[in-house]
Amino acid sequence: MSVADKPTEAVGAEAPTGQLRAARDAPVGGQAVLEGVMMRGIRTWSVAVRKPSAEQLASHEEGLGPEEAALGEIEVKTEPLDSWLRRHRVLRLPVIRGVVALGESLKVGFNALGISANAQLPEEEQEISGGMWAGTIVVSVLLAIGLFFVIPVVAASLVKDQLHSSFLFWLIESLIRTGIFLGYLLLLSRLRDLRRVFEYHGAEHKTISCFEAGMPLTPANAERFSRLHPRCGTTFLLLVMVVAIFVFAPIGLPAWYWLLITRVVGVPLIAGISFELIKLSGRQRHRRWVRAIMWPGIQLQYLTTREPDRSQLAVAIAALEAVLKAEPDLLTTDARSLIGVEVVA
Repeated sequence: MSVADKPTEAVGAEAPTGQLRAARDAPVGGQAVLEGVMMRGIRTWSVAVRKPSAEQLASHEEGLGPEEAALGEIEVKTEPLDSWLRRHRVLRLPVIRGVVALGESLKVGFNALGISANAQLPEEEQEISGGMWAGTIVVSVLLAIGLFFVIPVVAASLVKDQLHSSFLFWLIESLIRTGIFLGYLLLLSRLRDLRRVFEYHGAEHKTISCFEAGMPLTPANAERFSRLHPRCGTTFLLLVMVVAIFVFAPIGLPAWYWLLITRVVGVPLIAGISFELIKLSGRQRHRRWVRAIMWPGIQLQYLTTREPDRSQLAVAIAALEAVLKAEPDLLTTDARSLIGVEVVA
């Protein structure tokens, strides 16, 4: 009997509101966007956005402020997804599939962000161009590599000659990288402009967990689930930081330019390994040792999610229902049979 066939009590209906957790992985992922949520399945992705009301647009010529809630109708846009992973068998190999899936997720995610940003503008306003979003993707990736991989190795190299130890160099670089990452998340969590995005992030998690538990998709049901999810991108990023420690450890202390090259070239390998680990944690989430390993990353989600209200949950549900309408087989498909296709939630 599948999770969807079990009675509600089997997935923890007696738990307090906001504490329910699903017991399985489903081939569904998502992302919070501006006043909305993107959801994706195997062959489809959909973004639902709450648009500003006519009154709000009339009083805000340049659009709503980042802290102001849109009060209009929900607009849903659904697009087909021709996954690169289905085109070539070699792309479905372990580690490689993670790099491909993450690249694909970046493309879909930025497209969804573009749709959500345009939805907040008056109709007569010029839409944000695709070229602008492509440039944003490139700049974002370069900044992430520079911040989390280049800066730590450069900073550690400043004292390399005084250390006389590859172990100490590796330890200092790892501490700097982890410190930058944690500081970055802490800074983001305190930005008032991102509060509503974090609330929609929580709505995305709750909705996916509600679906994974086989419960009807309603705001009241989704509200009862935890806003934390083991496949969250926040958990994934912490895994990247940890995996990087072990990948870079055997390199030792070559010349500074080799250190720099290995940190940049090693990013895809680290991302691919981290993807495999996040998949494993989703499938084995019932095991204590897996929960213990994933616990730090899941706790970090308290920084990147906020409790959503029911109107925000309704938006996340609208996005997921649009995907399910196009892919009704997702209700019965087990993510374990879809190698490398699911994305982080």
